[in-house]
Amino acid sequence: MNPPPSGWPRLSISVFYDDPGKAIDWLCDAFGFETRLRVEDDDGRIMHSELVYGEAVVMVGQSGINPRRPHFPPTASPQSLGGQTTQAAFLHVDDVDAHCERARVAGARILDEPTNHDYGADYWIDRTYGALDPEGHVWWFSQRIR
Repeated sequence: MNPPPSGWPRLSISVFYDDPGKAIDWLCDAFGFETRLRVEDDDGRIMHSELVYGEAVVMVGQSGINPRRPHFPPTASPQSLGGQTTQAAFLHVDDVDAHCERARVAGARILDEPTNHDYGADYWIDRTYGALDPEGHVWWFSQRIR
């Protein structure tokens, strides 16, 4: 198997928002992402974006019909679906308790407080919390304890 292109993990995700510009700013402020690329059209619509956290890449896009790919299914923010979600992102961080506090201060709704999850002596212990962003995406953050 060939390695992915430089600067890209083998898997990255796209998440869609009704207001992707605001979401990009919020994700950077609350969860510590950094904007690597932000491409807007003449009307200010986000055409492509790349947020990074370490080697993780998250692309944030506009919900609805993509004018460049109208034959693709339309995308949706959980907020536009009455809070339903079809995916959750999972990211490893260095200090899950500090990360949770930062997210809480920025307005994230904490779904699960930081908790240790022990998978047994043959496996590992993770400390994990779950959060909801302003448009309803579920995010999990975890720190390996053992």
